[in-house]
Amino acid sequence: MRISALTRALLASTLLFAAGAQAGTLHIAASEVPHAQLLEFVKPQLKKEGVDLDIKVFSDYVQPNLQVADKQLDANFFQHQPYLDTFNKDRGATLVSVGAIHVEPFGAYSKKVKAVGDLKQGATVAIPNDPSNSGRALLLLQKNGLIKLKDPSNITATPIDITDNPKGLKFRELEAAMLPRSLDDVDLALINTNYALEAGLVPTKDALFIEGSDSPYANLIVTRTDNRDSPDVKKLVEALHTPEVKAFIEKQYKGAIVPAF
Repeated sequence: MRISALTRALLASTLLFAAGAQAGTLHIAASEVPHAQLLEFVKPQLKKEGVDLDIKVFSDYVQPNLQVADKQLDANFFQHQPYLDTFNKDRGATLVSVGAIHVEPFGAYSKKVKAVGDLKQGATVAIPNDPSNSGRALLLLQKNGLIKLKDPSNITATPIDITDNPKGLKFRELEAAMLPRSLDDVDLALINTNYALEAGLVPTKDALFIEGSDSPYANLIVTRTDNRDSPDVKKLVEALHTPEVKAFIEKQYKGAIVPAF
């Protein structure tokens, strides 16, 4: 039986479409360190499973969520649950977590003092300006005896919630990504670990004080509600929840970040 040229073309198109469907592309936003590094580590494994991971690196905490919500991207990897909750509330979004990957213990850094006790009266302290990380910074300052808050467990506390400030600390609220650059201008800066690592700081060595591994601020894979059951998203979370990833985290970051699975 002879096959016409049109039939051959149709068969070829069908085969190409099927091949494309099997090898899907997952577009994901991530902070450069350590999130994109972890994604690069699992990328070859995902490729074997038919998922081509397209990693978009962002330096801010807003665009990754906006672009997932607007369906420009499939998922993101940069934030913890309190930040996600605040974003959803403020923006009327419904983004969801599909897996906790690691904890980045939040730390306090200084180029001007070697210990907390060396902070002078009226010292300037830089903290993140987004609600969830601002509260996280203030809770860590409270834990180390520098301030007291009206509600000692309020994860969205701001400087106006401080009830006791014996050193008269002055607070400067900055974009999280700008905090490492502020170290020359302030006495103390509370910095998210991903930005500390990008700036060449070693949290376990350079931080004056740091959260413990019991921190509730695990970093998450986040997507839309209509995408939470996507096979590709599930494969991504499974790839990140392996003994190989745990060993990579422990070897690569030496306690600066810790597995949350």
